[in-house]
This record gives sequence, C-alpha cells and structure tokens, in this order.
Amino acid sequence: METSSRTSQAGIRSERRLCDEIHLNLAYRWFCRLGLEGKVPDHSTFSRYRHGKLRDSNLLRQVFEATVERCLREDLVSGEGFAVDASLIAADANKARSIAAEDWSPEVAREAGNRTAREYLETLNDAAFGAASPVQPKFVAKSDPAAQWTRAEESRPYFAYATNYLIDTKSSVIMDVEATRAIRQAEVGASRTMLDRTEKRFGIRPEWLAADTAYGNAENLGWLVEQRSIVPFFPVIDKSERTDGTWSRSDFEWDEANDQYICPEVHALKQYRRNYSDPNRGQDTGGRKKYRALKATCQACPSKDICCPKAEARYVTREPHEEAREFARACRKTKAYKVSRDKRKKVEMLFAHLKRILGLNRLRLRGLNGAKDEFLLAAIAQNLRKLAKLRPQCAKPEATA
Repeated sequence: METSSRTSQAGIRSERRLCDEIHLNLAYRWFCRLGLEGKVPDHSTFSRYRHGKLRDSNLLRQVFEATVERCLREDLVSGEGFAVDASLIAADANKARSIAAEDWSPEVAREAGNRTAREYLETLNDAAFGAASPVQPKFVAKSDPAAQWTRAEESRPYFAYATNYLIDTKSSVIMDVEATRAIRQAEVGASRTMLDRTEKRFGIRPEWLAADTAYGNAENLGWLVEQRSIVPFFPVIDKSERTDGTWSRSDFEWDEANDQYICPEVHALKQYRRNYSDPNRGQDTGGRKKYRALKATCQACPSKDICCPKAEARYVTREPHEEAREFARACRKTKAYKVSRDKRKKVEMLFAHLKRILGLNRLRLRGLNGAKDEFLLAAIAQNLRKLAKLRPQCAKPEATA
C-alpha cells in the first residue's frame, strides 16, 4: 500500500511503468529489498496476483478488519452509534466507447469474453448490482459493464461506482466498506450487509444508526426497528402529506387497539366492516392496507370540503412497517436526533478526505473486484491514519502513570 502511495505521487499509474522505474531508481530498489543486481519481477506478476491469489484469499478484507481490531483495542470505537452513507467514485470508463442499454445483454457480454464482462455476468443476481433494480441505465460501458451510468448533483452524467461507509461516530473509525451500483436500492442494501457483517465479525451492534433520507424507506426501517432493534435517526420517506390544504394522513389518529383510524371529526375509518364467509376475501396481499369511512358519514360531515372534497368518502392508507415509520418520526423530535445529525457529518468528512487528500476521484482498476480492492485500500489507509493520529493521545495517560 505504501508503494502504491509513493508511486501515485510520482505519477506512476501502471505496473509496467513501475517495473521500469525500479530498474533505474535506487530508492525503489532499496524499498523492495532487491539490491543492485536483484531481478525485477515482470509487470504481469502484479496483475496475476491481484486477479488471482490476492482476491481468492480475501487478503485486503483481512487487512482492513485487522485495522478495525486495532482500533477496538485502542478504545477508539464505542459501538453506541454508527453512521452510514455512500459516495460516487467515477469508473475508468469512457462515454464515447459505451453502447445504448437496449443493445446490451448477457449474450453480448459473453461474446465480449473479457475479464470485466465475466465479472459483470457474476453480478446479475447480486443484490448490490444486477438484482438491485430492474431498471437499466441509459448507457453501458463495454470496458466496465458493472459501472452505473449516473450523475451527481450539478454534474454531467458519468460511469461510477458507489463506496459505502459504515463508521463509528466516536472517532470516525470505518467499521465496514462495501462497493455497489450507484443507485439508492443498492446503497440501502449495503447498509444492512455492513451492519450484519460488523455484528458477525466483531460482535458489535449499534444502539442507533444515523443516515440521510435515502435510507428512510419502510422496508429498511422495518428491518432496523423490528428485526435488529436499532434506533433509526434519519428522516422517513413519506409521500402521504397533502399540499392542497386538505387533511393529510398525519391528521388522522391511529387506534391500534381497534385497528382503525379516527378522523379529526371523531369518525372511524375501518379496513373491514363485516366478516367475510370466504377467508380469502378482504385479505391484504401487498402489505398496504386501506381504511375507509362510511359514505353516509362523510356526506353529512361539516368538514368534507377540507377532507375529501372530490370523493364521496375518505380513505386512508397504512403502509407496511408503519409502526417502525411512526417510531422513526418520533425519534426525529428528540434531542438525541439533533446530536446524531451532527455526528453523521463525520462520514461526509471521510468522503471529502478520500477524494481531496487521497485523490480517489476516479478508479484506476476496472470491474467490480477492482472497485472493491480500491475502496478497501482507501478505507485501510484512512483507519491507519486515524490510528496514527489518535494513538499517541491514548498512550499519554499510560506513560504518565
């Protein structure tokens, strides 16, 4: 990793160029312990190890987890609160050499036969890539088909991957990192993968998780609250609020004991008003429930004009995992939410450091595995930097004692 950093600063961007420099530069020979007459490895050795033994052994993941273990030993991780976010990194792919999505298919990828095409075919059933969304991007890069054609705010579209960070908010230690497609569904799925992997590997499950609105869908909130007992400190994706001046769903009170909503005029909205002789009738199939008021009640109601002016009767829907959504809304009103909102900025600062200081604005390696390798290496460097910066502060009390 240190060699990669040194060569990057020297403008060396290929293994072939690196080998040429080692032939001539005594400092590189000394660092590699080759001596004046030592044989320099062939440039293809780097690629073979990177695409073969290095990835098969999952060495980079082991090195990254070793940095997290060291941070745990140095008491840099509290495990109380985590933050998660994703950032786009441009792929090594050119729009001029891409093709339209309708001209791309698994058969075309098989005909291409290159390494990145084979990696693309392996991701079709991956929840973080091909299976993340059925929507196809507008263009596909032949040199790196797994890269997503996307755009960030105030920028032109480009091919990119998303690097996902899960950090502990005490000292901004990166607990896990994951590469995904640059779409919301994949990023949300990566947050679950990282939380499960952190708990399995280190035995740590946070009490709360801070994130932005992209993670506030009903399914994710249900998973966090109901299955993992993690407090969600992020906004809820809610499209039920009306802007035309009529009553929104939030104006109706939920009566859990009787499975009904109560409108501001104290009328009941029920899902069923009679028992069906056929048990298959009236059952909900998609998880979304609809609660209706009686037509006669609404027609005689004095507030009909601000409740359902264009409908004969009012109905209110209840989304899946609505209990978890209501819990998340209640969490937003607490002081702890305001504290978590400030701490969540730490993950954004790590992304800024990644791009401005480490210079990872564009990937050098292609394919899913190349993105994983570069993101892992960057996270390793950032955790080591955190250790080097904070470890002396932890050691001072010991030296004094």
